[in-house]
Amino acid sequence: MSIIQEFKEFAVKGNAIDMAVGIIIGASFGKIVSSMVNDMIMPPIGLLIGGVDFKNLKLVLKTAAVDKQAVTLNYGVFINNVIDFLIVAFTIFLVVKGINSLKKKSA
Repeated sequence: MSIIQEFKEFAVKGNAIDMAVGIIIGASFGKIVSSMVNDMIMPPIGLLIGGVDFKNLKLVLKTAAVDKQAVTLNYGVFINNVIDFLIVAFTIFLVVKGINSLKKKSA
């Protein structure tokens, strides 16, 4: 069997199509979660701790020179990304838990 025939068989199977749909929906969900964290969750948290914008939190390792940019550790962006990940991971956990409970009920 040639590689092209194998790929065609793989691509036509339902699992490959389901996986592609899941990836597309997952990417869109990730954008929604990122927007929720950056635009709705972090601003009130920043306000509560003294008007801090997490995107601007950084540790300057080397200051900027005339011809070079500053070297910084952007830990505020990292905090936003960790919160993004936790929300996505918790949502996936709930979905898998729901699917598993439906499988147990049908068995």
